[in-house]
Amino acid sequence: MQVKINIDGGSRGNPGPGASAYVICDLQGKILAQEGHFMPHCTNNQAEYTALKLALIKSKELGATELFIESDSLLLVKQFLGEYKIKSPDLAARMQVIRHLAGQFTIHIKHVLREFNKAPDALANKAMDAKESLGFNPIENLPEDDEILTTPQTDNTVNGVEVKPVVRSAKTTKKPQPKQPDLFGNF
Repeated sequence: MQVKINIDGGSRGNPGPGASAYVICDLQGKILAQEGHFMPHCTNNQAEYTALKLALIKSKELGATELFIESDSLLLVKQFLGEYKIKSPDLAARMQVIRHLAGQFTIHIKHVLREFNKAPDALANKAMDAKESLGFNPIENLPEDDEILTTPQTDNTVNGVEVKPVVRSAKTTKKPQPKQPDLFGNF
């Protein structure tokens, strides 16, 4: 089954209270599921990542196989596609979970302007206002650890060769420093 998914996330205060939201429709536009997931404390990026993760969990529940995902977070889209590096260890761990979940689908993901992503934005704001999760056909069984399910992988390879931290031994003797010449002749 093919579905269209719009996702969004936000945080008031960044970090602060926030919410993640997804809207899943069939290709004719009929809403199959939508949920605004309240997060008591998060950053905007954590909320955006969580929206994608929740949409993937719900898509599996619905039996979807091919996902057409739209997000107004260019960072999330580029990081998912591997075009931008993920510097934050927290976001890297979240992306590892997302990629694990995404492995069971054919995924098409693209960035859209906010004006074309109003439905999940409204749902995320409604959840933040209510300070609770809201939805139609929400996720039935959200995993216990609903943020990070695995530990992040550390990639210690550069140009195909494993690299290790350099450990330098402490030197016991100091090299004598050259004396700075007096340019002004002791004025």
